[in-house]
Amino acid sequence: MSRRHLFHSTDGLVTKALRGIVVYNPSLSLDESNKVVFDTAYNKSNVSIISGGGSGHEPAWAGYVGQNLLAASVGGDLFASPSTKQIVSAIDRVPSDKGAILVVTNYTGDCLHFGLANEKAIAKGHKCRMIICGDDVSVGKKGSLVGRRGLAGQLGVLKAMGGAAGAGGSLDQVFDLGVAFSQQIVSIATTLDHCHVPGRTEHATVDDDVVEIGTGPHNEPGYKKLTPAPSAPDLVKQILTYCLDETDPERGYVHFAPGDETILLLSNFGGMSHLEVGALVDELLEQLAVDWKIEPVRIISGFLETSLNAPAFSVSIVNVTAAATNCSYSAEEIKSFFDAKTNTCWESYTGSQSVRRSRKEQFVQPPEEPRKTIEEGKDLRTDPATLDRMLRKACHELIAAEPDLTRWDTVMGDGDCGDTLKTGATCLLAALDSKQLAAQGSIIAVLQEFEEILESKMGGTLGGILGIFFVSMRNALEENIGLAQSDGLPQLWAKAVQTALQNLTRYTPAKVGDRTVMDTLIPFADGLLSGGFADGVRAAVEGAELTRTLKPRLGRATYVGADSSKDLPPDPGAWGAMVAIRGLQSGLRL
Repeated sequence: MSRRHLFHSTDGLVTKALRGIVVYNPSLSLDESNKVVFDTAYNKSNVSIISGGGSGHEPAWAGYVGQNLLAASVGGDLFASPSTKQIVSAIDRVPSDKGAILVVTNYTGDCLHFGLANEKAIAKGHKCRMIICGDDVSVGKKGSLVGRRGLAGQLGVLKAMGGAAGAGGSLDQVFDLGVAFSQQIVSIATTLDHCHVPGRTEHATVDDDVVEIGTGPHNEPGYKKLTPAPSAPDLVKQILTYCLDETDPERGYVHFAPGDETILLLSNFGGMSHLEVGALVDELLEQLAVDWKIEPVRIISGFLETSLNAPAFSVSIVNVTAAATNCSYSAEEIKSFFDAKTNTCWESYTGSQSVRRSRKEQFVQPPEEPRKTIEEGKDLRTDPATLDRMLRKACHELIAAEPDLTRWDTVMGDGDCGDTLKTGATCLLAALDSKQLAAQGSIIAVLQEFEEILESKMGGTLGGILGIFFVSMRNALEENIGLAQSDGLPQLWAKAVQTALQNLTRYTPAKVGDRTVMDTLIPFADGLLSGGFADGVRAAVEGAELTRTLKPRLGRATYVGADSSKDLPPDPGAWGAMVAIRGLQSGLRL
């Protein structure tokens, strides 16, 4: 949970946020005093759908005002219901010939104020109705008089109703759809930590090795604390069990029959990364298919209803087939309402799903790579045992150096250097074991395999530099193989390494003194040319050591602004290359 904010008080923050939110759609207008956002282009002949609640859940609900969704939204202060006056104002802004439906989540303040506004609107002559949505399964059937708490499942209700209203549905039809849909949702929220409210100094926190399940969107504590924190697959398993286990007398709210069509909604509470949320969607879909035989026909994922910056999320599953049995619309029609395009932020979470493919069809295998061959007379061979020993020694020393490389790269770069080199070393060791890579003593075969590892497993700047270097070096070895007979192996290796470095200059301006991997590779090549392998290794070690004294001139490290008053670590790329070269030498001596 981040405790830092740009705005250090909530005073005026909600209104300022609404002023920013309405910018994306010129049809939206904002009544600042009432915190009402309404669509000036709404169709008066359609049912008006109105929703809202406390602020802090953005984009809910102002972000959903627009075509085929809400006609208006109304916001309260942070985590506080809007007043009755505000809600009546929202109803008045979007009068409808057919009538208006207020749709709210099941929280006491919202229910009371929207309920009173509903009565006042009816007294003023509006045809107005109200739906209260409660979908949280963590609130058991016996423990609460007020029913289930409202979570992001309500957004599914709003979209189905908005699409139906946009299609010209009557007040009865849209209302019945909303009720039927809302009764077929199971949801639960999970929290890694609570959100932080701007300006507040005291906040509840969740311990590092704890995950709370069954939390609310206003920093409410969870139904249960899980400690130690479960793995992601184990957590998902518990989430789905709470939602879908119909034998649970407290939480078996919705029946899912074989073949029922469902919708999955995953709401990021504001503090989860897109990377983790994407992986979470995948894990949910995998377990739904394998353990529950459920394959959702629509998947919606994103910042649906947030809780400021909370690292938390909610999962909602809707039984569309069951909803269709309790209203005048078919499951196909309900899906079409869900697919009806809007001019709101909803589109960024739903994509285009009216025509779906199975997940198996979406996951494809890469095309088969042609088998690499070595041209007759262009292979360079050595003693297989020596080659195997040299490679293993270099790999093991790189793996041992990973913690230092990662620490140094965290100081001066993005922290990926150690892992990148460790990945390469681990993959090469695996090839030595599984493919008997060194068994024929073919250096060209080893270089071909390492090129494959570099291209498929080692990303980042260092992976790119090494990829160009080794491809160029292999080509130079094959093209100049005759030097081994005429001038000797040291000259062949010197020629190959020098050629590889010359090719690299076409893609990077790095040279000696720039604090990069080139501070190791260039001295190594010069040493090979002037003396031999031992001289090359000695020059590589000296070059890597010298990077401790150099200021970065290229790459991400130049943005860091290192403190020149403190001793710098060596450049991790240069050091890693040196460790590998020195490891080859150590293996040769054994």
